[in-house]
Amino acid sequence: MATPEEQLATMLANLPQKTGRPLDRWLELLSAQGLEKHGQIVKFLKADHGVTHGFANLIASKSLEGAQPADPVGEQYSGARTQLKPIYDAIIAFAASLGADTEVAPKKTSVSLRRKKQFALITPATKSRIDLGLALKGNEFDGRLEMYNAMCSHRVRLEAVQDFDDEVKGWLAKAYSRAG
Repeated sequence: MATPEEQLATMLANLPQKTGRPLDRWLELLSAQGLEKHGQIVKFLKADHGVTHGFANLIASKSLEGAQPADPVGEQYSGARTQLKPIYDAIIAFAASLGADTEVAPKKTSVSLRRKKQFALITPATKSRIDLGLALKGNEFDGRLEMYNAMCSHRVRLEAVQDFDDEVKGWLAKAYSRAG
């Protein structure tokens, strides 16, 4: 079975034949259109150019690759959310202490903590709260440890550095150990 990287390479190689244009030509066209959202780009490519969904998704993703802020963490904790940065810093410092294989992967609106797979997600949810998602499938939902989503089964709401206490550190350590 091909790896995701091999699948991507195959799609990129087949793009001109399957869509009638190489990637750079699609990117020029999209730049001229001024579309900024993934869904808008996919819809445009499918409706106006007959591109299949898979290739439209690939072209849209490639056109938005440079749209990620240079410093996504700085963006996340700017303005009204500046006071949340010490909580984020405490989580990152503790996660790094769990093992050298802890990977910090910033995205536009959150930061993933990974090992072989994601074990936590740090999201500045409001101007006064960080949601710390934890991959703890099978654990009970109890008090501070709430139900969350498919990626991270549990969530803890953190409004101050003191909320990132030994109990939360224990849950994060458990999620880390399960991701290895």
